[in-house]
Amino acid sequence: HNPNQVTRGFAGGVQTVTLIPGDGIGPEISAAVMKIFDAAKAPIQWEERNVTAIQGPGGKWMIPPEAKESMDKNKMGLKGPLKTPIAAGHPSMNLLLRKTFDLYANVRPCVSIEGYKTPYTDVNIVTIRENTEGEYSGIEHVIVDGVVQSIKLITEEASRRIAEFAFEYARNNHRSNVTAVHKANI
Repeated sequence: HNPNQVTRGFAGGVQTVTLIPGDGIGPEISAAVMKIFDAAKAPIQWEERNVTAIQGPGGKWMIPPEAKESMDKNKMGLKGPLKTPIAAGHPSMNLLLRKTFDLYANVRPCVSIEGYKTPYTDVNIVTIRENTEGEYSGIEHVIVDGVVQSIKLITEEASRRIAEFAFEYARNNHRSNVTAVHKANI
C-alpha cells in the first residue's frame, strides 16, 4: 500500500488486476465485487490466479509461480477470504502472501455512513497495523504433542517503518492525529 496514492484513477486504458477468489465464501464475494466494478464501468480486466501453497526447492512453502508473476506484473490485486490451516502441514496463505510481497501495512478505514443509526456517530478513523511481525510473524513450533510455542517477534526496523507509513498516510490524507497503540504489558 502506497501512502502517497490518494486518487485511484488511471491515466487511460484498462488496468489488469490479479484476482484471488479465495476459499469458502471467497469466490461468491469475488464474483459480487466483479459485478459491482462492471456496473461502475471500472476499466479493469481481471486475471484470476490460484494461490494454493506449493512446496518449492528445499521444501520451502511458496505461492504458485503463476500467481506471483501475475501480482508482480500487475502491481494490483483483489483477494477473497483465504482459509487459515489449523493443523500442521502448510502455512497460512494470508501470511505467505504478506511475506512474499512485504505487505507490511494493514490499512482499515472506519467511517460512519449517513442514514445508518449506530451507537456512535460521526466516526472517521483509520487503523494502521503492522502486518508482518508480532502475532503475524508465523514463528511457531511444537514443543511436545498438544503444545505449540509462538514467538512474537518485533523489530525496531519494522516498528519505524509502520510509524513512518502512518505519519505519511496522515499527511497525505489530511489527518491531524496519529495515535500509537501497543500491548506492552504482555
